[in-house]
Amino acid sequence: MNEKHYMKSSPADRLFLGIVYLFLALFVLVVLYPLIYVVSCSFSSPEDLVAGRVFLWPVNPGLQGYLAVFKDTRVWQGYGNTVIYTAAATLIGTIVTFIGSFVLSRKEFPLRSFLTAVFTVTMFFGGGTVPTYLLLKQLHMLNTIWALILPGAFSVWLAIIGRTYIQSSIPEELFEATSLDGGSYIQYLLRIVLPLSKPILAVLALNFALANWNSYYSALLYLNESSKFPLQLILRNILLNNQTDIEDMGRDALNIMNKQHLAELLKYSLIVVSSVPLMIVYPFLQKYFIKGTMIGSIKG
Repeated sequence: MNEKHYMKSSPADRLFLGIVYLFLALFVLVVLYPLIYVVSCSFSSPEDLVAGRVFLWPVNPGLQGYLAVFKDTRVWQGYGNTVIYTAAATLIGTIVTFIGSFVLSRKEFPLRSFLTAVFTVTMFFGGGTVPTYLLLKQLHMLNTIWALILPGAFSVWLAIIGRTYIQSSIPEELFEATSLDGGSYIQYLLRIVLPLSKPILAVLALNFALANWNSYYSALLYLNESSKFPLQLILRNILLNNQTDIEDMGRDALNIMNKQHLAELLKYSLIVVSSVPLMIVYPFLQKYFIKGTMIGSIKG
């Protein structure tokens, strides 16, 4: 019969552990409370929300905010556009950035140091909004999906993380073995590096997906047709349309007040609506995301 041996903890150790657990509990509360509050506000009645009666749980719960959001056909259209834009941008961005990471990881590449320096400069200095707009106009990409995808298809920061991951996690002996067997760089990339890079690929894909799902500024600048607007821009327009115009305050006070209450409720409902897809996807990629980020950042 095995005896279990326990290490006796001193009063100082117990006090320290108590402080640590208390700190962690407070930290979890600080993180969770805003999420719970937003969800509770989205299900509460507009009057109670504006009156400030919502603290933790929904007050007079209902679906008024969500019904107002989903009865607008623009929301569904925006969802479809955002899914297309995010999927395309994530696929193209991940492929381009990963290939860039692979090229920069090869020490025999003569322009490796030069390109790394040039790419690093672009992390601190950009061309600006107006030059970018004029360039896209000359390339005839305005009001197209490419105006939203191509300018951000290569991420320098993610390429550096990917390069570090390849250098630190994939033995150079695999490249030598591939070369001895007559394999090319492309074969080495596709058959060796790619299958061993699932964690960093998840990091790249998740970062591109997050950036493109929450983006609306590029669409605001480069898209002219409302039928092509992504979800975030649609939600922004819905909020603006439900804001009260000061010139109309004296016309119908009751309608204006109801409109204000609904606009306040819509803020929280729209946050939940736009965040749910990413909250569903993230848990499935969390394992790879954490692993790839840690491995890709421990060495320079």
